[in-house]
Amino acid sequence: MFPVVSTAVYGIPGEVVKLYRGESRWKQAKEIHVYSLLAGVGGAPSVTHVDTAHGITVLTRVPGSPLAYAPEDAMWDLYRQLGEVQAAVHQIAQPAFGYLTTEVLDPVPHNTAYMTRQFEVKLAEFAARGGDPEIHRLAQDRVTERSGLFGLCAGPVLCHNDLHEGNVLVEPAGDGWRVTGVVDVENAIAADPLMDLAKTIQYEQTRSPVKVAGLLAGYGPLPADGLARIALYRLYHALELWDWFAEIGNTGSLDSIATDIRELASP
Repeated sequence: MFPVVSTAVYGIPGEVVKLYRGESRWKQAKEIHVYSLLAGVGGAPSVTHVDTAHGITVLTRVPGSPLAYAPEDAMWDLYRQLGEVQAAVHQIAQPAFGYLTTEVLDPVPHNTAYMTRQFEVKLAEFAARGGDPEIHRLAQDRVTERSGLFGLCAGPVLCHNDLHEGNVLVEPAGDGWRVTGVVDVENAIAADPLMDLAKTIQYEQTRSPVKVAGLLAGYGPLPADGLARIALYRLYHALELWDWFAEIGNTGSLDSIATDIRELASP
């Protein structure tokens, strides 16, 4: 059974209206808080009106269409611009590691403890929902072997945590294309900035070297351990996605994601 959609979005001239219903009402306060943190980042919508009694938030409308619809020959430069946007977001420090609402929930002061906890949860869900025991073992061994990488994170920052091509808006500009904004901050967390980059890479379904190269060029120099940390965080995001699809009954995608998990977990 698939979950009932509990957040509705309506476009009006110059603005977007979001209606939060039922169990999604808590997301309203989270999005207002996160968008306030993003006020200095170009392309982030601004909140113009809030009606908490009726679960209504009005945002400025960001122009453009989803990045997924941009022409292939524009992708390197658009991903470069996306890397610049992520670098700007990651300048927003957070007080601890954890899931973000109007504050960091269950805050953890160190990335090693946070990521150890997160992997334990996702691996347990993978096993409980019928994931391949051999893949589970490979993933567990990989995390144990590489867990020293977690402690190399300098500190928690704001992470959008869902910057896939549907949440990045673009439009033609002169002879090329430009990123006009990023939307949908419902999944935001306080974490290692490379966790955010890893999700953008993992959720790019074609694993295009051109897109990854553009993203990293725009983001700027990584620490010496950066690529290794990204690879480990990609394993986490693959487990997270497998668990989510298993939970909602989207079984058609599980085999391909399990293949990703196996490849990312293999020595």
